[in-house]
Amino acid sequence: MTAEQDIEDIGETRSYRAFLSYSHADERFAGKLHRWLEAYRIPARLVGTTTRLGAVPRRLTPIFRDRAELAAASSLDQEVRQALSRSDVLLVLCSPAARNSRWVDAEIELFRSLHPDRPVIAALLEGEPEESFPVSLVGPDANGVLHEPIAADFRADHDGPKLARLKIVAGLTGIALDQIIQRDAQRQLRRVIAITLLTVLLTLSMALMLIFALRAQMEAEHQRRQAEGLIEFMLTDLRQRLEGVGRLDVLQSVNERALDYYADQPDLKELPADSLERRARILHAMGEDDHKRGDYEGAVAKFAEAHRVTGTLLAADPRDPSRIFAHAQSEFWLGYVDFREKRYDKALPRFIAYRALAEHLVRLVPGNQAYWRELGYAQGNICTIAVERKGPVDQLAECGNALKTMEKVAGMEPDDRSLDSDIANRHAWMADALLVQGRDVEALQERTRQAAIVQRLVNQDPKNATYQQDWMLARYSNAELLYSLGEKGRAEQLREEARQDVARLIASDPQNNDWRLWETRLAAPFEN
Repeated sequence: MTAEQDIEDIGETRSYRAFLSYSHADERFAGKLHRWLEAYRIPARLVGTTTRLGAVPRRLTPIFRDRAELAAASSLDQEVRQALSRSDVLLVLCSPAARNSRWVDAEIELFRSLHPDRPVIAALLEGEPEESFPVSLVGPDANGVLHEPIAADFRADHDGPKLARLKIVAGLTGIALDQIIQRDAQRQLRRVIAITLLTVLLTLSMALMLIFALRAQMEAEHQRRQAEGLIEFMLTDLRQRLEGVGRLDVLQSVNERALDYYADQPDLKELPADSLERRARILHAMGEDDHKRGDYEGAVAKFAEAHRVTGTLLAADPRDPSRIFAHAQSEFWLGYVDFREKRYDKALPRFIAYRALAEHLVRLVPGNQAYWRELGYAQGNICTIAVERKGPVDQLAECGNALKTMEKVAGMEPDDRSLDSDIANRHAWMADALLVQGRDVEALQERTRQAAIVQRLVNQDPKNATYQQDWMLARYSNAELLYSLGEKGRAEQLREEARQDVARLIASDPQNNDWRLWETRLAAPFEN
């Protein structure tokens, strides 16, 4: 059967924009090119224009790939002839493998025999033309006519992939290459402009959203600072005033309101470090008040939670003075509970850890009065256990060290009258340390110094419950010492005055368990 008879059987309807001929070795490249060509959109201004190949379509579809579309064909040769007869253009992928392929050669010969007037496009993938173009592509046709194929060179040092693809588009449509390049460049420019505008719009939108988010964050931060400023006032000035009038019930309410603020926070882990430190201080304050009311279990629970928080913060930044200070408070309060319950073996390691943290603070910031004051407290805590245990001597020496440290602090801030109470307390413990060592006369001298300071404080602020408590304790301690020295009359007089003092304190705040314990102790006779 001749090619002309086949055409008569098939009919003159052409169904394919192009027939893609290639060697099996180039199948991967053929697939990528086939997808690109069928997805390519002709620039809108060129669609519909008339060329030698007819009206320019919007899309270059369909393009025939024999190995993809003839998988189920019953006769490969017949199907190839039909596809070639219905194709406008033959596109040959040229490579050394294509030159050696008899099927590519045969497809070129058949297309030219069927359509001697239709274009053949040579796409050079690799190698030089003489080693990559099939023989039938550059040889004469059946009539002895040589046809110069349209060449698109994909090699990087020649046209390159982008220009080569546009050359193929020009060959498939009949549009001049410069028009294709110009229109495609314009389209790419419009696309870049559109993408740029979209990017600008998105950027502006994101910027506006960021501004709103930052404003919301700033407002939330402002509200947080206001709330925590109020909490700071509740923990400092207000607390000191309430302690001064001996109102544990009001203190408890204040602490609970402060803690409720943190309970309402969605995630404590997201709070800044200073907020977590402030929460720990609230727990310290609430634990202290629980302890005064006799709720030891509640106090320990709050101190333990505060210790966990301050320990975590300190581990994250071991040289931050505020974190060292906060964790020092946690160590003190846990040790204090054990001390008051006479669990000295448990209390002492806490107090030693407290002292080590205070020493670390004064090394880091030697000019800070508050840190030196903290060291004085820590030394005094170890002194108290040594007095209760009546030794050892090196720990008894901390009583004197605590007094010297507090006097050093007073020298740093001569106008700070709040130190008077601390110094009076240090004289008291120094007296107890001297008593343990049998130095009764020196102990009485220390007690006299303590009493003079406390009496001055009470005279200056007679309604201050803290000063009244200190004055009660000073009178009772002096009474015990005088009794041991044989001045029993004076001792009984001072004890009675101390009993009246504690009765007044209990009347002002019946919930204070510490004062009730002292009331019981003052009722007992002196030990001979």
